[in-house]
Amino acid sequence: MPLRLMDYREVYEETTEEHDKTQAARCMDCGVPFCHEGCPLGNIIPEWNDLVRQGRWQEAYDRLHATNNFPDFTGRLCPAPCEGACVLGINDDPVSIKHIEQKIVDVAFENDWVEPIQASFDTGRSVAVVGSGPAGLAAAQQLTRAGHRVTVYERDDRLGGLMRYGVPEYKMEKKHIDRRIEQMRAEGTEFKVSTSPSAADLAGFNAIVLATGTPVARDLPVDGRELDGIHLAMEYLTAANKFCEGDTDSPAIDARGKRVVIIGGGDTGTDCFGTALRQGAASVTQFDIRPRAPKLRGASTPWPMYPLMYRTATAHEEGEYIVTGDESADEIEQLGLAHRGAGDTLGERLFSVNTVSFHGSDGKVESIGGNEVRVIDGRRTPIEGTDFEIEADLVLIALGFTGSQASGLNAELGIEIDDRGRMTRDGSYRAARTVEDGPKVYIAGDNGRGQSLIVWAIAEGRAAAAAVDADLMGETALPAPVDPTKAPIGI
Repeated sequence: MPLRLMDYREVYEETTEEHDKTQAARCMDCGVPFCHEGCPLGNIIPEWNDLVRQGRWQEAYDRLHATNNFPDFTGRLCPAPCEGACVLGINDDPVSIKHIEQKIVDVAFENDWVEPIQASFDTGRSVAVVGSGPAGLAAAQQLTRAGHRVTVYERDDRLGGLMRYGVPEYKMEKKHIDRRIEQMRAEGTEFKVSTSPSAADLAGFNAIVLATGTPVARDLPVDGRELDGIHLAMEYLTAANKFCEGDTDSPAIDARGKRVVIIGGGDTGTDCFGTALRQGAASVTQFDIRPRAPKLRGASTPWPMYPLMYRTATAHEEGEYIVTGDESADEIEQLGLAHRGAGDTLGERLFSVNTVSFHGSDGKVESIGGNEVRVIDGRRTPIEGTDFEIEADLVLIALGFTGSQASGLNAELGIEIDDRGRMTRDGSYRAARTVEDGPKVYIAGDNGRGQSLIVWAIAEGRAAAAAVDADLMGETALPAPVDPTKAPIGI
């Protein structure tokens, strides 16, 4: 286990082709394949499972790529609602669809099957895509392949959005983003980084796709929030990823030797957990306000819904490592084990925990006050006599995002935003605006749906591209996998 924490490389081990064929053969080719309904992209999963079973990898890649622009992203980062909907999962472990998807695209890259797809003609139309996350990249690639001249604007210094600076390297190495950008450049997509365009900058385009995500983080305004050492999770993860990119000699926010407490039990909090372990934190504790989920599928999420159940991420596995006292000097230095005694674990998770206040001295955080809660009549209520205080030198707030930014370009374009922080749009992804002049504006991804999954972002990017193409050309051959007004089975 400590070996995984010695660097930021992806932690997953390679599987053999025979293993992958055996797993794919578990797919039953159901008469009604609910995995389709569980996947927002509508991936034709039984077909590429059967092709893998037969060792026909290139055909499997062609079938996979027909519905998903970036299976190398989803195969690493998607929580796999398709597996929650797998019919086999009713009474057995579901098919490991996500792993097979990743393996197919990795084999394709190894064999140089992934090539630029050039448009057969130039429409003469131009489209600006603002944001280079999964929704923006999917929309841009589809529109470029349809023959439009596409320019992607990204305010950060590198492309990829949260995949670049929010997702840790150990979950997805950024080389996977870079090789896709190379493919898109070869297809004709133009990229502009470190650029936040104004409405005037975009006035010459025939259409604008806003795929800017939900960058406004949810804070925790309790007593002591102003103390040093308390950061939003994305500040911390961005600093860690910039270090991995070689931009800095050390992370701007470093957990080494510190008692780290992460407030938030979701994926972002878990990403902070694994990153802090790799930085050599003295201890890592993750607060989750929710009760611990059941070991098996919860009654509230029956098949084929995405199951509520207790999950252990790779970071949590690493936190369960028990210090033996026999670790080498390098391991002690790298993993911060000088602060740990034999029998200690590297990290832990606490459930049904609420943060009440921060405490410190000389302007620096030193501890967190909290209590245990339980749900009564649909509300979380403190349990009397459960107040506690835990020491902390570094606190990371990972409570998700509240929505889109109302200022800047969005205000200039007159984008209407609802009470949940989402940009308002119709069933064809067209933005509701208070200003009607200039090119038509379309909304794709989290900024319209709300904080969601990478697979939803790609699906919306593809569907928004189809809407743009239809409006510009009068018709479209691009697939539109999802209606933004409908929710799927799953998440």
